[in-house]
Amino acid sequence: KNLDLIVLNSLQDEGAGFGKATNKVTFIDKFFHIEPMELKSKEAVAEDILNKIIMHFGMQR
Repeated sequence: KNLDLIVLNSLQDEGAGFGKATNKVTFIDKFFHIEPMELKSKEAVAEDILNKIIMHFGMQR
């Protein structure tokens, strides 16, 4: 798909997914580096996603 980053939501882990206050995601980059994250509040997950985007575009400059 020529994507830079995929954020995969866990639907199988306790406390993660839709309708919950927390989520557990895994980042997969275009080089297929896999980085599973711990269960966190959705606000913390959003911050992690933004930080990944900032790191990615900051490194491209």
